[in-house]
Amino acid sequence: MHKSWFVVMATVFGASAWAQKPPALPFPPTLPDGKAVHSHTGDEFLKPPATLRKDVGVAKAAPTVDFLYFPGQDYEGKPWSNWGDSVAANGKYYASIGDHLAVGGKGDPANGTGTGRVFEYDPEKKTFRQLLDTTQLLKMPIGHYTPGKIHSRLDVGSDGWLYCATHRGSTTVTADKNNYQGDWVLRCDPKTGTSEVVERAPVPKHCIPCSVLDGERMIFYGGTAAGTDAKDQGVQFFAYDLKAKKVLYSGPDGPARYMILAKSTGRVYWTPGKEDGVGQLVRYDPKAGGGPVKIDTEIGVRAATEETKGGKVFTVSKGGKGGEATLFAFDTKTEKAEELGPAAVGVNAYITSLDVDPTGRYVYYIPGAHGGSEKDHSAVVQFDTKTKRRKVIAFLHPYIQEKTGATLVGTFSSAVDPKGDKLYVTWNVNRGGKSWDCCALTVIHIPESER
Repeated sequence: MHKSWFVVMATVFGASAWAQKPPALPFPPTLPDGKAVHSHTGDEFLKPPATLRKDVGVAKAAPTVDFLYFPGQDYEGKPWSNWGDSVAANGKYYASIGDHLAVGGKGDPANGTGTGRVFEYDPEKKTFRQLLDTTQLLKMPIGHYTPGKIHSRLDVGSDGWLYCATHRGSTTVTADKNNYQGDWVLRCDPKTGTSEVVERAPVPKHCIPCSVLDGERMIFYGGTAAGTDAKDQGVQFFAYDLKAKKVLYSGPDGPARYMILAKSTGRVYWTPGKEDGVGQLVRYDPKAGGGPVKIDTEIGVRAATEETKGGKVFTVSKGGKGGEATLFAFDTKTEKAEELGPAAVGVNAYITSLDVDPTGRYVYYIPGAHGGSEKDHSAVVQFDTKTKRRKVIAFLHPYIQEKTGATLVGTFSSAVDPKGDKLYVTWNVNRGGKSWDCCALTVIHIPESER
Protein backbone atom coordinates (compact mmCIF):
# COMPACT_ATOMS: atom_id res chain seq x y z
CA MET A 1 0.00 0.00 0.00
CA HIS A 2 1.27 3.46 -0.92
CA LYS A 3 1.26 6.08 1.82
CA SER A 4 1.62 9.81 1.38
CA TRP A 5 4.91 11.43 2.33
CA PHE A 6 3.18 13.29 5.17
CA VAL A 7 1.78 10.13 6.74
CA VAL A 8 5.16 8.41 6.62
CA MET A 9 7.05 11.39 8.05
CA ALA A 10 4.55 11.99 10.85
CA THR A 11 4.58 8.33 11.81
CA VAL A 12 8.36 7.90 11.82
CA PHE A 13 9.66 11.28 12.96
CA GLY A 14 6.74 12.94 14.73
CA ALA A 15 4.72 16.07 14.06
CA SER A 16 7.79 18.29 13.49
CA ALA A 17 8.43 16.45 10.22
CA TRP A 18 5.31 18.04 8.72
CA ALA A 19 7.16 21.35 8.41
CA GLN A 20 9.92 19.83 6.27
CA LYS A 21 9.93 19.93 2.51
CA PRO A 22 8.58 16.78 0.81
CA PRO A 23 10.85 14.88 -1.55
CA ALA A 24 10.76 15.75 -5.23
CA LEU A 25 8.20 13.77 -7.20
CA PRO A 26 9.18 12.11 -10.49
CA PHE A 27 7.99 13.51 -13.80
CA PRO A 28 6.45 12.24 -15.95
CA PRO A 29 4.18 10.30 -13.57
CA THR A 30 4.10 6.56 -14.25
CA LEU A 31 2.36 3.48 -12.94
CA PRO A 32 4.36 1.28 -10.55
CA ASP A 33 4.41 -1.67 -12.97
CA GLY A 34 5.51 0.47 -15.91
CA LYS A 35 2.34 -0.20 -17.87
CA ALA A 36 0.35 2.60 -19.48
CA VAL A 37 -3.07 1.54 -18.15
CA HIS A 38 -4.31 -0.07 -14.95
CA SER A 39 -7.71 -1.76 -15.38
CA HIS A 40 -9.77 -3.45 -12.70
CA THR A 41 -13.27 -4.54 -11.79
CA GLY A 42 -14.28 -5.76 -8.36
CA ASP A 43 -16.23 -5.17 -5.19
CA GLU A 44 -13.45 -2.87 -3.95
CA PHE A 45 -15.29 -0.13 -5.87
CA LEU A 46 -18.51 -0.73 -3.89
CA LYS A 47 -17.16 -0.26 -0.34
CA PRO A 48 -18.66 2.92 1.13
CA PRO A 49 -16.85 5.22 3.57
CA ALA A 50 -18.18 6.14 7.00
CA THR A 51 -19.09 9.56 5.58
CA LEU A 52 -21.79 8.17 3.25
CA ARG A 53 -25.20 9.64 4.04
CA LYS A 54 -27.99 7.24 5.00
CA ASP A 55 -30.30 8.24 2.14
CA VAL A 56 -27.69 7.48 -0.56
CA GLY A 57 -27.68 4.13 -2.35
CA VAL A 58 -24.76 2.08 -3.62
CA ALA A 59 -24.66 0.16 -6.89
CA LYS A 60 -24.92 -3.61 -6.76
CA ALA A 61 -22.73 -4.32 -9.78
CA ALA A 62 -19.14 -3.05 -9.84
CA PRO A 63 -17.86 -1.17 -12.89
CA THR A 64 -14.65 -1.82 -14.78
CA VAL A 65 -12.32 1.15 -14.33
CA ASP A 66 -9.36 2.11 -16.52
CA PHE A 67 -6.75 4.41 -14.93
CA LEU A 68 -3.93 6.18 -16.77
CA TYR A 69 -1.85 9.36 -16.59
CA PHE A 70 -2.06 12.13 -19.17
CA PRO A 71 1.10 12.37 -21.28
CA GLY A 72 3.33 15.43 -21.57
CA GLN A 73 3.66 16.07 -17.82
CA ASP A 74 7.42 15.90 -18.17
CA TYR A 75 8.30 18.60 -15.63
CA GLU A 76 6.86 19.95 -12.41
CA GLY A 77 3.90 22.26 -12.92
CA LYS A 78 2.58 24.69 -10.30
CA PRO A 79 0.72 22.33 -10.34
CA TRP A 80 -0.39 20.29 -13.37
CA SER A 81 -4.15 20.48 -13.09
CA ASN A 82 -7.50 20.40 -14.87
CA TRP A 83 -9.93 23.31 -14.61
CA GLY A 84 -12.08 23.18 -17.74
CA ASP A 85 -14.95 20.83 -18.47
CA SER A 86 -14.53 18.12 -21.11
CA VAL A 87 -16.60 16.49 -23.83
CA ALA A 88 -17.16 13.04 -25.35
CA ALA A 89 -18.03 12.86 -29.04
CA ASN A 90 -17.58 10.57 -32.04
CA GLY A 91 -16.29 7.71 -29.92
CA LYS A 92 -13.53 9.80 -28.33
CA TYR A 93 -12.98 11.82 -25.17
CA TYR A 94 -11.53 15.35 -25.27
CA ALA A 95 -10.02 17.01 -22.20
CA SER A 96 -7.66 19.84 -21.26
CA ILE A 97 -4.92 20.16 -18.66
CA GLY A 98 -2.37 22.88 -17.89
CA ASP A 99 0.81 23.50 -15.91
CA HIS A 100 -0.52 26.60 -14.07
CA LEU A 101 2.67 28.50 -14.98
CA ALA A 102 2.88 32.02 -16.39
CA VAL A 103 5.63 34.49 -17.11
CA GLY A 104 6.39 36.86 -14.27
CA GLY A 105 4.37 34.85 -11.78
CA LYS A 106 5.27 31.69 -9.93
CA GLY A 107 6.61 30.01 -13.08
CA ASP A 108 9.74 27.92 -13.28
CA PRO A 109 12.21 29.63 -15.68
CA ALA A 110 13.74 26.27 -16.58
CA ASN A 111 10.46 25.19 -18.19
CA GLY A 112 9.48 28.41 -19.88
CA THR A 113 6.04 29.97 -19.66
CA GLY A 114 2.53 28.73 -19.09
CA THR A 115 1.19 25.84 -21.13
CA GLY A 116 -2.31 24.47 -21.63
CA ARG A 117 -2.98 21.34 -23.67
CA VAL A 118 -5.93 19.55 -25.24
CA PHE A 119 -5.89 15.77 -25.64
CA GLU A 120 -8.00 13.21 -27.45
CA TYR A 121 -8.43 9.83 -25.75
CA ASP A 122 -9.39 6.75 -27.75
CA PRO A 123 -11.15 4.28 -25.39
CA GLU A 124 -10.75 1.39 -27.83
CA LYS A 125 -6.98 1.77 -28.24
CA LYS A 126 -6.57 3.26 -24.74
CA THR A 127 -4.21 5.90 -26.10
CA PHE A 128 -3.90 9.69 -26.04
CA ARG A 129 -3.25 12.12 -28.89
CA GLN A 130 -2.29 15.75 -28.28
CA LEU A 131 -4.34 18.22 -30.33
CA LEU A 132 -3.33 21.60 -28.94
CA ASP A 133 -0.41 23.14 -27.04
CA THR A 134 -0.88 26.82 -26.20
CA THR A 135 2.85 27.56 -25.97
CA GLN A 136 3.56 26.10 -29.40
CA LEU A 137 0.51 27.72 -30.96
CA LEU A 138 0.84 31.23 -29.52
CA LYS A 139 4.66 31.49 -29.67
CA MET A 140 4.75 34.50 -27.36
CA PRO A 141 8.04 36.42 -27.03
CA ILE A 142 10.14 36.09 -23.89
CA GLY A 143 8.72 38.27 -21.13
CA HIS A 144 5.16 38.13 -22.46
CA TYR A 145 2.24 36.56 -20.61
CA THR A 146 1.26 33.06 -21.71
CA PRO A 147 -1.74 31.18 -20.30
CA GLY A 148 -1.18 28.18 -18.03
CA LYS A 149 -4.82 27.07 -17.93
CA ILE A 150 -7.70 26.16 -20.18
CA HIS A 151 -10.44 26.91 -17.67
CA SER A 152 -13.31 27.03 -20.15
CA ARG A 153 -15.37 24.17 -21.51
CA LEU A 154 -14.34 22.15 -24.51
CA ASP A 155 -17.20 22.06 -27.01
CA VAL A 156 -17.63 20.69 -30.54
CA GLY A 157 -18.87 22.95 -33.31
CA SER A 158 -20.95 21.99 -36.33
CA ASP A 159 -17.70 22.27 -38.31
CA GLY A 160 -16.20 19.40 -36.27
CA TRP A 161 -13.61 21.60 -34.54
CA LEU A 162 -13.15 21.77 -30.76
CA TYR A 163 -13.41 25.25 -29.20
CA CYS A 164 -12.08 26.55 -25.88
CA ALA A 165 -10.53 29.61 -24.22
CA THR A 166 -7.44 30.32 -22.12
CA HIS A 167 -6.95 31.58 -18.57
CA ARG A 168 -4.14 32.75 -16.33
CA GLY A 169 -1.99 30.63 -14.08
CA SER A 170 -0.95 32.92 -11.23
CA THR A 171 -3.50 35.67 -10.51
CA THR A 172 -0.78 38.38 -10.52
CA VAL A 173 0.55 37.96 -14.05
CA THR A 174 -2.20 39.57 -16.15
CA ALA A 175 -0.54 42.99 -16.03
CA ASP A 176 0.76 45.59 -18.46
CA LYS A 177 4.31 44.90 -17.29
CA ASN A 178 3.94 41.38 -18.74
CA ASN A 179 2.53 42.73 -22.03
CA TYR A 180 -0.90 41.37 -21.16
CA GLN A 181 -3.57 42.26 -23.72
CA GLY A 182 -6.19 39.63 -22.91
CA ASP A 183 -6.74 35.90 -23.35
CA TRP A 184 -7.52 33.81 -26.41
CA VAL A 185 -10.37 31.84 -27.95
CA LEU A 186 -8.80 28.80 -29.66
CA ARG A 187 -9.86 25.84 -31.74
CA CYS A 188 -8.38 22.53 -32.88
CA ASP A 189 -9.40 19.98 -35.48
CA PRO A 190 -9.51 16.34 -34.30
CA LYS A 191 -9.32 15.13 -37.90
CA THR A 192 -6.03 16.82 -38.79
CA GLY A 193 -4.57 17.77 -35.39
CA THR A 194 -4.43 21.41 -36.54
CA SER A 195 -4.90 24.19 -33.97
CA GLU A 196 -5.65 27.88 -34.57
CA VAL A 197 -6.28 31.18 -32.82
CA VAL A 198 -9.90 32.26 -33.27
CA GLU A 199 -9.67 35.60 -31.48
CA ARG A 200 -7.31 37.35 -29.08
CA ALA A 201 -8.78 39.49 -26.31
CA PRO A 202 -12.47 39.60 -27.27
CA VAL A 203 -12.68 41.53 -24.00
CA PRO A 204 -9.43 43.53 -23.68
CA LYS A 205 -7.25 42.74 -20.62
CA HIS A 206 -9.64 40.01 -19.43
CA CYS A 207 -9.12 36.26 -18.98
CA ILE A 208 -11.78 33.77 -20.09
CA PRO A 209 -12.45 31.18 -17.33
CA CYS A 210 -16.03 30.47 -18.44
CA SER A 211 -17.48 29.52 -21.82
CA VAL A 212 -20.06 27.53 -23.69
CA LEU A 213 -20.40 27.02 -27.44
CA ASP A 214 -23.64 26.97 -29.38
CA GLY A 215 -22.31 24.53 -31.94
CA GLU A 216 -25.34 24.75 -34.21
CA ARG A 217 -25.40 28.54 -34.54
CA MET A 218 -21.61 28.79 -34.08
CA ILE A 219 -21.68 31.41 -31.36
CA PHE A 220 -19.02 31.26 -28.64
CA TYR A 221 -20.16 32.64 -25.28
CA GLY A 222 -17.69 33.69 -22.59
CA GLY A 223 -17.54 34.95 -19.04
CA THR A 224 -14.37 36.80 -18.01
CA ALA A 225 -12.07 37.58 -15.09
CA ALA A 226 -10.40 40.98 -15.09
CA GLY A 227 -6.66 41.37 -15.54
CA THR A 228 -4.66 43.42 -13.07
CA ASP A 229 -4.73 46.59 -15.15
CA ALA A 230 -8.13 46.20 -16.78
CA LYS A 231 -10.26 49.34 -16.61
CA ASP A 232 -13.42 47.39 -15.71
CA GLN A 233 -12.76 44.92 -12.89
CA GLY A 234 -16.16 43.25 -13.07
CA VAL A 235 -17.09 39.96 -14.74
CA GLN A 236 -17.95 40.57 -18.40
CA PHE A 237 -20.17 38.53 -20.73
CA PHE A 238 -19.49 38.35 -24.44
CA ALA A 239 -21.00 36.63 -27.48
CA TYR A 240 -18.69 35.97 -30.43
CA ASP A 241 -19.96 35.05 -33.89
CA LEU A 242 -17.52 32.43 -35.19
CA LYS A 243 -18.75 32.65 -38.78
CA ALA A 244 -18.70 36.44 -39.02
CA LYS A 245 -15.59 36.62 -36.78
CA LYS A 246 -16.91 39.46 -34.68
CA VAL A 247 -18.17 40.22 -31.17
CA LEU A 248 -21.96 40.39 -31.17
CA TYR A 249 -22.22 41.71 -27.63
CA SER A 250 -19.97 42.53 -24.68
CA GLY A 251 -21.13 43.89 -21.37
CA PRO A 252 -21.06 43.73 -17.55
CA ASP A 253 -22.63 41.33 -15.02
CA GLY A 254 -21.39 38.22 -16.77
CA PRO A 255 -21.15 34.63 -15.53
CA ALA A 256 -18.23 33.87 -13.23
CA ARG A 257 -18.02 30.13 -13.86
CA TYR A 258 -20.85 28.51 -15.85
CA MET A 259 -23.76 29.08 -18.22
CA ILE A 260 -26.88 27.21 -19.30
CA LEU A 261 -27.22 26.73 -23.06
CA ALA A 262 -30.61 25.90 -24.52
CA LYS A 263 -29.66 24.33 -27.85
CA SER A 264 -33.31 24.21 -28.91
CA THR A 265 -33.72 28.00 -28.75
CA GLY A 266 -30.18 29.35 -28.92
CA ARG A 267 -30.60 31.20 -25.64
CA VAL A 268 -28.02 31.26 -22.84
CA TYR A 269 -28.64 31.87 -19.14
CA TRP A 270 -26.56 32.60 -16.04
CA THR A 271 -26.63 34.16 -12.59
CA PRO A 272 -24.60 37.39 -12.85
CA GLY A 273 -21.28 37.30 -11.05
CA LYS A 274 -22.50 34.60 -8.69
CA GLU A 275 -20.68 31.41 -7.88
CA ASP A 276 -22.19 30.61 -4.48
CA GLY A 277 -25.77 29.65 -3.74
CA VAL A 278 -28.81 30.62 -5.80
CA GLY A 279 -29.41 33.75 -7.83
CA GLN A 280 -31.73 35.35 -10.37
CA LEU A 281 -31.24 34.23 -13.96
CA VAL A 282 -30.56 36.52 -16.86
CA ARG A 283 -31.08 35.54 -20.49
CA TYR A 284 -29.24 36.45 -23.65
CA ASP A 285 -31.04 35.78 -26.89
CA PRO A 286 -29.00 36.41 -30.05
CA LYS A 287 -32.18 36.49 -32.15
CA ALA A 288 -33.70 39.28 -30.07
CA GLY A 289 -30.57 41.42 -30.15
CA GLY A 290 -29.62 43.89 -27.45
CA GLY A 291 -28.24 42.90 -24.09
CA PRO A 292 -29.13 40.34 -21.41
CA VAL A 293 -32.48 40.63 -19.63
CA LYS A 294 -33.56 39.40 -16.21
CA ILE A 295 -36.16 36.65 -15.97
CA ASP A 296 -38.33 35.67 -13.03
CA THR A 297 -36.40 32.50 -12.10
CA GLU A 298 -33.87 31.74 -9.37
CA ILE A 299 -31.44 28.86 -9.65
CA GLY A 300 -27.89 27.77 -8.80
CA VAL A 301 -25.52 27.35 -11.76
CA ARG A 302 -22.03 26.29 -10.69
CA ALA A 303 -22.28 23.53 -13.31
CA ALA A 304 -24.86 22.50 -15.90
CA THR A 305 -25.59 19.61 -18.23
CA GLU A 306 -26.39 19.85 -21.90
CA GLU A 307 -30.07 20.17 -22.83
CA THR A 308 -31.93 16.86 -23.02
CA LYS A 309 -34.29 15.86 -25.82
CA GLY A 310 -37.12 16.70 -23.44
CA GLY A 311 -35.93 20.29 -23.05
CA LYS A 312 -34.37 20.03 -19.59
CA VAL A 313 -31.01 21.23 -18.31
CA PHE A 314 -29.81 20.06 -14.92
CA THR A 315 -27.69 22.35 -12.76
CA VAL A 316 -26.08 22.42 -9.33
CA SER A 317 -25.38 25.29 -6.96
CA LYS A 318 -22.01 25.67 -5.29
CA GLY A 319 -23.40 25.77 -1.81
CA GLY A 320 -20.99 27.21 0.71
CA LYS A 321 -21.50 29.38 3.79
CA GLY A 322 -23.19 26.44 5.50
CA GLY A 323 -25.63 25.81 2.66
CA GLU A 324 -26.11 22.60 0.69
CA ALA A 325 -25.10 22.12 -2.92
CA THR A 326 -28.51 21.71 -4.53
CA LEU A 327 -29.55 20.09 -7.81
CA PHE A 328 -32.05 21.83 -10.10
CA ALA A 329 -33.93 21.11 -13.31
CA PHE A 330 -34.39 24.02 -15.72
CA ASP A 331 -37.14 23.80 -18.34
CA THR A 332 -35.96 25.57 -21.49
CA LYS A 333 -39.53 25.94 -22.79
CA THR A 334 -41.09 27.55 -19.71
CA GLU A 335 -37.84 29.03 -18.33
CA LYS A 336 -38.78 27.78 -14.87
CA ALA A 337 -36.56 25.95 -12.39
CA GLU A 338 -37.39 23.05 -10.09
CA GLU A 339 -35.35 22.21 -7.01
CA LEU A 340 -34.52 18.49 -7.02
CA GLY A 341 -32.71 18.08 -3.70
CA PRO A 342 -29.23 17.93 -2.19
CA ALA A 343 -26.28 16.82 -4.30
CA ALA A 344 -23.77 15.78 -1.64
CA VAL A 345 -23.43 12.12 -0.69
CA GLY A 346 -20.94 12.64 2.13
CA VAL A 347 -18.91 15.56 3.48
CA ASN A 348 -18.00 17.05 0.08
CA ALA A 349 -20.33 19.49 -1.64
CA TYR A 350 -18.37 21.37 -4.32
CA ILE A 351 -19.32 20.08 -7.79
CA THR A 352 -18.08 21.67 -11.02
CA SER A 353 -19.11 19.21 -13.73
CA LEU A 354 -22.53 17.63 -14.40
CA ASP A 355 -23.25 15.17 -17.20
CA VAL A 356 -26.58 13.79 -18.33
CA ASP A 357 -26.86 10.46 -20.13
CA PRO A 358 -28.51 10.18 -23.59
CA THR A 359 -31.84 9.09 -22.09
CA GLY A 360 -32.05 12.28 -20.03
CA ARG A 361 -32.74 10.28 -16.88
CA TYR A 362 -29.34 9.93 -15.18
CA VAL A 363 -27.03 12.75 -14.13
CA TYR A 364 -23.44 11.99 -13.11
CA TYR A 365 -21.05 14.03 -10.95
CA ILE A 366 -18.19 13.84 -8.45
CA PRO A 367 -18.28 15.95 -5.24
CA GLY A 368 -15.07 17.50 -3.93
CA ALA A 369 -13.89 19.33 -7.05
CA HIS A 370 -11.17 21.48 -5.51
CA GLY A 371 -9.70 18.82 -3.24
CA GLY A 372 -10.92 16.42 -0.58
CA SER A 373 -12.81 14.05 -2.85
CA GLU A 374 -10.97 11.15 -1.23
CA LYS A 375 -12.73 11.91 2.09
CA ASP A 376 -15.83 10.37 0.49
CA HIS A 377 -13.65 7.73 -1.22
CA SER A 378 -13.76 9.69 -4.50
CA ALA A 379 -17.43 8.80 -4.94
CA VAL A 380 -18.85 8.79 -8.47
CA VAL A 381 -22.53 9.69 -8.18
CA GLN A 382 -25.52 8.85 -10.37
CA PHE A 383 -28.65 10.95 -9.75
CA ASP A 384 -31.92 9.51 -11.01
CA THR A 385 -34.02 12.46 -12.20
CA LYS A 386 -37.16 10.29 -12.16
CA THR A 387 -36.94 9.02 -8.57
CA LYS A 388 -34.72 11.88 -7.30
CA ARG A 389 -32.43 9.35 -5.65
CA ARG A 390 -28.64 9.50 -5.40
CA LYS A 391 -26.60 6.36 -5.96
CA VAL A 392 -22.83 5.90 -5.91
CA ILE A 393 -21.71 3.73 -8.82
CA ALA A 394 -18.06 3.60 -7.72
CA PHE A 395 -15.83 4.51 -4.78
CA LEU A 396 -12.46 4.86 -6.52
CA HIS A 397 -10.50 5.53 -3.33
CA PRO A 398 -8.66 3.84 -1.66
CA TYR A 399 -8.27 1.10 -4.31
CA ILE A 400 -6.65 3.39 -6.91
CA GLN A 401 -4.29 4.85 -4.31
CA GLU A 402 -3.24 1.42 -3.05
CA LYS A 403 -2.53 0.04 -6.52
CA THR A 404 -1.07 3.09 -8.27
CA GLY A 405 0.04 5.56 -5.59
CA ALA A 406 -2.43 8.13 -6.93
CA THR A 407 -4.92 9.80 -4.60
CA LEU A 408 -7.84 11.17 -6.63
CA VAL A 409 -8.49 14.49 -4.92
CA GLY A 410 -11.00 16.16 -7.25
CA THR A 411 -12.09 17.06 -10.78
CA PHE A 412 -13.43 19.92 -12.88
CA SER A 413 -13.74 17.71 -15.94
CA SER A 414 -16.04 14.80 -16.80
CA ALA A 415 -18.19 13.60 -19.68
CA VAL A 416 -20.64 10.79 -20.44
CA ASP A 417 -20.13 8.85 -23.65
CA PRO A 418 -23.00 9.48 -26.11
CA LYS A 419 -23.87 5.77 -25.77
CA GLY A 420 -24.29 6.20 -22.02
CA ASP A 421 -22.04 3.26 -21.16
CA LYS A 422 -18.91 5.11 -20.07
CA LEU A 423 -18.13 8.03 -17.78
CA TYR A 424 -14.80 9.79 -18.37
CA VAL A 425 -13.25 11.73 -15.48
CA THR A 426 -10.06 13.81 -15.59
CA TRP A 427 -8.64 13.92 -12.06
CA ASN A 428 -6.27 16.13 -10.14
CA VAL A 429 -3.93 13.62 -8.50
CA ASN A 430 -1.82 13.74 -5.34
CA ARG A 431 1.14 11.34 -5.43
CA GLY A 432 2.38 12.30 -1.96
CA GLY A 433 3.01 16.05 -1.98
CA LYS A 434 1.27 18.95 -0.28
CA SER A 435 -1.64 18.98 -2.72
CA TRP A 436 -2.19 17.60 -6.19
CA ASP A 437 0.70 17.51 -8.67
CA CYS A 438 -0.49 15.88 -11.92
CA CYS A 439 -3.53 14.77 -13.90
CA ALA A 440 -4.92 11.33 -14.64
CA LEU A 441 -7.91 9.85 -16.42
CA THR A 442 -10.39 7.23 -15.26
CA VAL A 443 -12.81 5.59 -17.66
CA ILE A 444 -15.69 4.10 -15.70
CA HIS A 445 -17.52 1.42 -17.66
CA ILE A 446 -21.03 1.51 -16.19
CA PRO A 447 -22.70 -1.92 -15.94
CA GLU A 448 -25.90 -2.14 -17.96
CA SER A 449 -27.83 -3.15 -14.84
CA GLU A 450 -26.90 0.17 -13.20
CA ARG A 451 -28.18 2.48 -15.95
